[in-house]
Amino acid sequence: MTKYNILIADGLKDIGQALLSSLASVDDRTDIASSDLLNEIKEYDALIVRSRTKVTPQVFEAAKKLKVVGRAGVGVDNIDLAAAQSHNVTVVNSPTATSLAVAELTLGLMLGLVREISRGDAGMKQANWLKKDLAGAELFGKTLGIIGMGRIGAEVGLRASAFGMTILGYDPLIQAEEIQKRGALPVSLDELYIQADHISLHLPLTDETRSMVNQQAFAKMKRGVRIVCAARGGIIDESALLSALESGIVAGAGLDVFATEPPGASGLVNHPKVIATPHIGAQTEEAQARAAEDIANEVLAALAGQPLRWKVV
Repeated sequence: MTKYNILIADGLKDIGQALLSSLASVDDRTDIASSDLLNEIKEYDALIVRSRTKVTPQVFEAAKKLKVVGRAGVGVDNIDLAAAQSHNVTVVNSPTATSLAVAELTLGLMLGLVREISRGDAGMKQANWLKKDLAGAELFGKTLGIIGMGRIGAEVGLRASAFGMTILGYDPLIQAEEIQKRGALPVSLDELYIQADHISLHLPLTDETRSMVNQQAFAKMKRGVRIVCAARGGIIDESALLSALESGIVAGAGLDVFATEPPGASGLVNHPKVIATPHIGAQTEEAQARAAEDIANEVLAALAGQPLRWKVV
């Protein structure tokens, strides 16, 4: 039996490493530098990454033995798919493993915005009793517009409905009947902007979605809307969002992702109406264990020439 060599570039939970090690030789090089990856990738049949490592055309050019790249998570925007195809390398991901974790963070950000939890906590730690200043709002009776009604969007809608919210759904890739089955009222994007009190984004970053939430989009929204994005940085035009916060069109934003990560101490991150977290949507013990198990099995199946559940290219 062929003994494959697998490189882990961004860490993987023990359950995934154990599965891989049972059938292959595994090197865990968590946080490997891009220069070292270019030098060493030629020795490996498989590469497993998360969102940090960029799998560029140069990596594929250097990877003479590479057969499969596995993304432990959903988004594959850090992998050059065209280069993968041109070098006959399969790309797989684990799209279902982190859905619940991201959905729960989304609701956490929504609650944090309406109840100003971060501000209250900061005040307490400075011995300031801000009770009279923190008159929040309720989610009950409000309208949530979900842009992207895939797995995560549907999970967010399910949880938001338990708060008594009305759920609107927009997704150009999903039929209206299916959006209804997933618990949302299908609407156009403009209708969603006009009606929603809260907007949550659950889209991949593509040429079509890059900066789609821009100045023109904000101009269509209900004044005082609150926006949450735990999908991908770059979907929101961050300069336009900052302007919308300053003008009051947007009452608050919960952001787990940014166009540049880490974003540094930007005006957006430091804005008092923004709750910012460091891309932790998938960062739960449970989600990472599921992702590790799923991607390990998928990479081993790809190496063995077996049917794949989550082949991207």
